[in-house]
Amino acid sequence: MSSPEIASLSWGQMKVKGCSTTYKDCKVWPGGSRTWDWRETGTNFQNIETKLSWVMLSVHRLLFSSPATQHSPGVQPADLEEVVKKGVKTVVIGRGMSEALQVPPSTVDYLKKNGIDVLVLQTEKAVEEYNALAARGVKVGGVFHSTC
Repeated sequence: MSSPEIASLSWGQMKVKGCSTTYKDCKVWPGGSRTWDWRETGTNFQNIETKLSWVMLSVHRLLFSSPATQHSPGVQPADLEEVVKKGVKTVVIGRGMSEALQVPPSTVDYLKKNGIDVLVLQTEKAVEEYNALAARGVKVGGVFHSTC
């Protein structure tokens, strides 16, 4: 099976060729795709928000809201397990349009230990690389964040 082409990307929207669903964030692999729901693995920082009062959260965002500190802990190995199980040789991770989504070293190490090449890029560049690899017949998968 071949990896599906990502047909379009714009802020908050992605389309995969052959799929009628419009994704905000998605996972793709040879033969398929689906919504990438961060809540499944704790990739989002919602847990932090529930622990802070509204005022503290507002102050926290004012002081620390930058691409380097948002979306932490970031992409977890658990986010990639489904894609890895599809037998991919390369995984492309799209960190968002402003690269706000973090990718910890442990996630890259997880892929490398499984013999998988990994590319971590800004999402527009990640989609270009993913599509180029797919067009060459590489068994490529990926996770892509289409906003910040």
